[in-house]
Amino acid sequence: MTFYSYSDQLNDNIDVIEQHWQSGIHSQFTGKNGNLFYTIHQPQHIDYAVVLISGRIEASHKYRELIWELNQNNIAVYCCDHIGQGQSARLTADQQLGYIEQFEDFADDLHLFIESIVKPQLCSDYFLLAHSMGGAICCDYLARYPVNVQGAFICAPMLGINTAPFPSKVALWVARSACRLGFSQRYAFGQASYIEKPFSENELTNSAERYAHFRSLYANQAHLQLGGVSFAWLQAALNWTFLLPELLSSTPVHIALAEQDSIVDNLTTKQWAQQQNNISISEFPMAKHELLNEIDSIRHPLMLQFYGFCDSHRSFKATGS
Repeated sequence: MTFYSYSDQLNDNIDVIEQHWQSGIHSQFTGKNGNLFYTIHQPQHIDYAVVLISGRIEASHKYRELIWELNQNNIAVYCCDHIGQGQSARLTADQQLGYIEQFEDFADDLHLFIESIVKPQLCSDYFLLAHSMGGAICCDYLARYPVNVQGAFICAPMLGINTAPFPSKVALWVARSACRLGFSQRYAFGQASYIEKPFSENELTNSAERYAHFRSLYANQAHLQLGGVSFAWLQAALNWTFLLPELLSSTPVHIALAEQDSIVDNLTTKQWAQQQNNISISEFPMAKHELLNEIDSIRHPLMLQFYGFCDSHRSFKATGS
């Protein structure tokens, strides 16, 4: 029977979840642009492994509930904080600034992580589980590197960025112009350092419990915080999204979309997915951006969909008697 973490039990389980997080392997390796933090959590019996690819501003520590749940289901988890966020090296004097020079640097680091840290320890199939910016990184990685992963399950991918009220091409022109004028390490218009929004104003989740635990973690561990994006990040990310039609991969992929997502552009994702033969897609009504941290009525079907995807693509499928 699949183990599932329920939000109404989260407060009672949080100490156990935190202890589980602390019991994992926490270390660093050298990425393309600096030291990268990573964590490994392995259950006693491993059915298969997951490489968890987080979104923008996220630290792997934020996923402690999910990692705990996956381990309870005999799934090993490997997760690396992206350069410039979490517990990995920051790239600018302003530690709150979201910055990258080339978006492809993220996937290059993912490749280094998988080849140098993950694969030497694997004794089973492995899958990619990605969220938001991590979904874009995942797609970039699958398109540019030869991989032998069994499949990728991507939640609310950042394949198109909501740049309202301006069209994305206008936003890219502004970002390029700002970078040419020497403002690459300045916050893009409307961006600022880390802000803790009240639950009533958040665009991430309908789950008050999970949102409260996320904000509490970042309040108590300020080194995890990250603010808005720079003009350089915006230019790099938008440049990459315009290359999206050229990205092809034969790896089985499932994309889960949030119907009420205001962070990424679902239409771009749908149009791209329809042109690929290896991609299936689902959409969750009433869901906001963070599907993996949503209310149980959304998150539970999502996780069951994820487990089903992995079971259907494993090279060895267990049979009962």
